[in-house]
Amino acid sequence: MSSLSNRSAVDPFHAMDVLAQANRRKAQGRPVLSLAVGQPVALAPRLAMAAAQAALVSGPIGYTDALGRADLRQAVAGLYATRYGAGIDPGRVVITTGSSAGFNLAFLTLFDAGDAVAIARPGYPAYRNILKALGLVVLEVPVGPESGYTLSPENLEREARAAGVRLKGVLLASPANPTGTVTGRAQLQKLAGWCDDNGIAFISDEIYHGLTYGADEASAAEFAPKAVIINSFSKYYRMTGWRIGWMILPEHMVRPVECLAQSLYISAPELSQIAALAALDAGEELEIYRQACRENRDLLARRLPQIGLPLLSPMDGAFYAYVDVSQYTNDSMDFARRMLAETDIAATPGLDFDPLEGHRAMRFSYAGTLAEMQEALSRLENWLS
Repeated sequence: MSSLSNRSAVDPFHAMDVLAQANRRKAQGRPVLSLAVGQPVALAPRLAMAAAQAALVSGPIGYTDALGRADLRQAVAGLYATRYGAGIDPGRVVITTGSSAGFNLAFLTLFDAGDAVAIARPGYPAYRNILKALGLVVLEVPVGPESGYTLSPENLEREARAAGVRLKGVLLASPANPTGTVTGRAQLQKLAGWCDDNGIAFISDEIYHGLTYGADEASAAEFAPKAVIINSFSKYYRMTGWRIGWMILPEHMVRPVECLAQSLYISAPELSQIAALAALDAGEELEIYRQACRENRDLLARRLPQIGLPLLSPMDGAFYAYVDVSQYTNDSMDFARRMLAETDIAATPGLDFDPLEGHRAMRFSYAGTLAEMQEALSRLENWLS
């Protein structure tokens, strides 16, 4: 049997492992509450489902251009004009098979093996795993209260100097997973400008845009024409399983990304593209969902510290609560397993997001219903006490 490549030796995505365990317990009839993955419990917008149903009847559904359907690219560009006041040429929009494909295409286009790319710690584990699989050097920059839980020129310079690397890229998520941090407009603009001044590629992950709760939500599209922006229909638009997202690229990257996408993905699923186009018009329904998330967020922000799970970061956006479990355990993986076994609540161990300090943290997703959050809090309070 042939040996595996070094590129395949990446850490597991623990949230998905926990989800698999939770699904097995559900299949056994257990009353599982899954707060492990960032998946909205609400269905895709009604307009999206109706458009997909109509397309299935009228057919055919086939390949599209690798860059995506022209009508969807035009509509995404229009979204930036309406929401952010940013004039985006539809020719710079690329429709992708979820944001995951967007990250793959961005990394392959921008970086060579051995290049150093900075991400925040704690941060989304797939960044680290994909970068490592591509042979890139990952610089994990610790973020906390002193930096506003986000990346800055100061902490990037400090960590790059300490590691002895020259950065080729910076990837920032706002709102961030798992911290819920929203990087404000001024700070985001400062970071994008610093990257531009130093010849560093800047990738702005904006997949939780729309799910903010009073924070200063800004897109790099407003002021950083050289930035690569990645977004998705999975979160705010509630279309995780449809696997559909998009990128905004500098003009010089469009053709190289197109060539890669032709071979790696052919095109994003056309049925999902049709549904996504309709979802862009579902503003009222989407706002109802955002308000539901806000109600969940307000409940957890108040109750989690009361039951002994203090927050480790703000909950200004996305749908996650990142909490300190150090008074109960020094092993968040074991804590997650015991919690699932003894309370039927699935949540994600902090080691997914922070290999160094995540042993004392857990992430709870509040993308579900208010009733689920109330039941989870009741079970947790009884268990912890």
